[in-house]
Amino acid sequence: MGGLTLGARGVRATARIVATPEALPVLEGEGPLALRRTRARGPYHRVTVVGAMSAPLGGDRIAVEAEVRDGARLHVDSAAATIALPGRDGERAHYDVRLGVGEGAELRWLPEQLISAAGSDLVMRTRIELAAGARLVFREEQVLGRHGEAPGTLATRLTVYRAGRPLLDQELAYGPGAPGGWDGGAVLGGHRASGQLLIVGPEFTDRPAEPRMLGESAVLTPLAGPGLLVTALAPDARLLRRTLDEVLRTHLPTR
Repeated sequence: MGGLTLGARGVRATARIVATPEALPVLEGEGPLALRRTRARGPYHRVTVVGAMSAPLGGDRIAVEAEVRDGARLHVDSAAATIALPGRDGERAHYDVRLGVGEGAELRWLPEQLISAAGSDLVMRTRIELAAGARLVFREEQVLGRHGEAPGTLATRLTVYRAGRPLLDQELAYGPGAPGGWDGGAVLGGHRASGQLLIVGPEFTDRPAEPRMLGESAVLTPLAGPGLLVTALAPDARLLRRTLDEVLRTHLPTR
């Protein structure tokens, strides 16, 4: 890790978490990404990401890395929504999330929403590496614009590998810099909140989830591997969260 850098072209910062069954030997925040050990239920270590300054702004390059070693259980959330804001020079911001989950380990990655404010331009990339016996609960939600404003430009890519083999590779793009039709009936259909919930675990090998619609604007899809993906749209963040929470209550193991 190179350390926090502040310059004319934005912030460079990386926050790192390492979890073992016994402890959190690495818990290092930088710049806008402060990490706090918080109280957890059951056998989990819990870490809350706290925004220490406005970010990501145009020109920023920030990252979060989490390694959940064999047999460990980690729950990561955030204290508030992340707001992508425009920088002074109209530059693009980058936000990378890199997660690794070992054999017999579990990661619950449940941050608050990412809000794409008007005039912002953000590329967010998430890469997840899972061992064959790892468990994952991963939620991401995007809100396109604050109340009463147009969205910024947002491009995301989520890639997930299990035992070294691809499990999911998905790209999304919204806002004025995205390809045409992003707000049409075949994509958002006028909604301003989108999200997905990914659950992966060995328990789905013998009992795969059944594909089905969840209301009018959400669908549950079994993966070609031991997991399921829920994609959802909603008029606002509150209704989006309600849909995803219902799936969590139904499918999340109570351990």
